[in-house]
Amino acid sequence: MKAFKSLSGLAAPLMEKGRLMANVDTDMIIPKQFLKTTERTGLSKGLFYELKTRSDGSLNPDFILHQEAYSSAQILIAGENFGCGSSREHAPWALLDQGISAVIAPGFADIFYNNCFKNGVLPIALPSEHVEALARQAGGGNHIFNIDLESQTLTAPDGTAYHFEIDASRKHNLIEGLDEIALSLQKQSEISAFEAQRAISLPWLSS
Repeated sequence: MKAFKSLSGLAAPLMEKGRLMANVDTDMIIPKQFLKTTERTGLSKGLFYELKTRSDGSLNPDFILHQEAYSSAQILIAGENFGCGSSREHAPWALLDQGISAVIAPGFADIFYNNCFKNGVLPIALPSEHVEALARQAGGGNHIFNIDLESQTLTAPDGTAYHFEIDASRKHNLIEGLDEIALSLQKQSEISAFEAQRAISLPWLSS
């Protein structure tokens, strides 16, 4: 997993009818027809497929990430309850494949929130009024947002700094780039010692 320490980049506000989109579920993030692969690459083609594609299959030029000003966005700003719906780890995979490594919203669905940390995406929960203020600033399309995970600070283009909360262990794992497998491998010597002892005490399990 790629380490996340800081990020300086463009933010794209996910809007609908002039408001931040709320209750964006995982099927909207990455529809079911794109879940047949276990590869983490190439999933950006399915990211927000129904939003970015017209009924005839052509690209929707009005979709935020198709607009030139936001095509290289690394931060997504959305409404309440982002990532609700079914559990699918492909959702953070698709965001990462698009180049988005941080999502700002007033709140996240629990499973999606947990999956983000397991895959190197930083979900930042802030009060609704702060998220809306950030979305307004992102509306210019060429404003840079700065995230410092160590200080747990998000700095808006106007210089306003917002502190966000994050569990200490999750913060450590993101900064060090440690997923659950990497965490387990840190105990490799203890695991090997246990397996050697088990082979002596319970040899029939190793035969």
